[in-house]
Amino acid sequence: MTPIAFVGAGPGDPRLVTVHGAELLRDADVVMHDPHVHATLLDLSPPYCTRLSVGGPTLVKPKARAARLVALAREGKRVVRLFEGDPLTLATGDEEIAIASRLGATFEVVPGILHAVALGAYAGIPLSQTSDASPSVAIADTRPGPTLHDWSKLADATDTLVLVSDPANVAELGRTLVFSGRSPETPSAIVRDVSLPTQATRSGILDDLGRLARELGPSPSPLLVVVGSVAAKREALSWFDTRPLFGKRVLVTRALDQAPETAALLYARGADPIVVPTLEIGPPSDVELLERTVHTLGSYDWIAFTSANGVERTWTALLRAGRDARAFGSAKIAAIGPATAAALECHGLKPDVTAKEFKGEGLAAEMHTAMAGTGGGKERVLILRAESAREVLPDTLRAAGAVVDVVPVYKTRAPKGLAEALRGPFERGLVDAAMFSSSSTVNHVCDALGEDAKRLLAGVRVASIGPITSETAAKRGIRVDREAATYTVPALVEALEASFQTQR
Repeated sequence: MTPIAFVGAGPGDPRLVTVHGAELLRDADVVMHDPHVHATLLDLSPPYCTRLSVGGPTLVKPKARAARLVALAREGKRVVRLFEGDPLTLATGDEEIAIASRLGATFEVVPGILHAVALGAYAGIPLSQTSDASPSVAIADTRPGPTLHDWSKLADATDTLVLVSDPANVAELGRTLVFSGRSPETPSAIVRDVSLPTQATRSGILDDLGRLARELGPSPSPLLVVVGSVAAKREALSWFDTRPLFGKRVLVTRALDQAPETAALLYARGADPIVVPTLEIGPPSDVELLERTVHTLGSYDWIAFTSANGVERTWTALLRAGRDARAFGSAKIAAIGPATAAALECHGLKPDVTAKEFKGEGLAAEMHTAMAGTGGGKERVLILRAESAREVLPDTLRAAGAVVDVVPVYKTRAPKGLAEALRGPFERGLVDAAMFSSSSTVNHVCDALGEDAKRLLAGVRVASIGPITSETAAKRGIRVDREAATYTVPALVEALEASFQTQR
């Protein structure tokens, strides 16, 4: 029987899971998770991993969960039980672990950051007063369940109360605390979705809890209610919800393996990334041409790469042929921009030319200048690129006298089910902004949304990575609000940020 891992997911932000918790998720065969655990954490698990939500009817009771975990472990499965927050605080972890242990299981427990602890960092509400010699905090789960609280003791037990409550019960919670002896004038706050881009906070006094909860609106997840003088400190300490893109839901359209990089940049600015990959990158139609070409790289004077994807696909083909960087021989190497250059350098290849203007025209001009400096002539040039691409680079080089071969090393296509994946967020009004990192992303989104594309995208902020992508958007009737200063993803995120700042 394999050990069962009981892991805390933390308060919401998937980046707050522990390193060991992430390691266990990456190796898991089965993840049994609480309903509100962030989907990004579940995506850490392998594609073959089975995911089981405890919200399902057969896993409602801790006994049923524990029995299922043990049965899976007996089959030799690597099982992770993933809890919101911490497994042994305000959770059923103790009961599930005890039952699993009685059934003969071995286990480990990986702690998680408590929602209440995250209040200080993310909502600007410290859990103690700096001047207190011995700060006193009580954390309690007041949601309906088997635990019965002695409200007369809890109401005035400590300087600070942090209470987990169902949204519908907040007003009654406030009345109960006042009835049990807490002053109705006590500073109080309610926090929803702590540590997430959807976090919202309302501050007031204990007597106002019902009104504050109504201002927050419906919430599918529990609320944190803070009662005590610390609730009044929020204005001086808050930072998380003042970031430039806080709460903005941004559509990320890049390929699946590239989306995490963009999502991380958006998280850092407070945005809520909606990752819907609009591209799948696959082998070119003529794989044999690529396989032949990697054996002839050293016969060219110049080899040009027009994307980081092209670099990676070429390198994969090179390794498959049993070759390495020496295959390039004395050929000079050109890259269309810094991202492509960085991909080359990861494989030990430093470009001789990197275009200052990150498009075909810029690369053609840089290469032409470099060729002229070496005497010109009919230099042999190999362009390794996507199957469908603009012809400006090869056409310009040929016009300058070069002999140019173009070899597709990959092609892009729209993923299956893209229309359904896009329509849901747009139709429900969940998209505040969309970022387009290539003409292909524009075309695939417009094709998937069909005749509704122009209408749906008209209601969101649109940022484009550069003039070629913006031109494609214009041809499809899509307004671009901001264009990146340079043709890089960080610059694209900065452009989106500037767009919203201008709007203010």
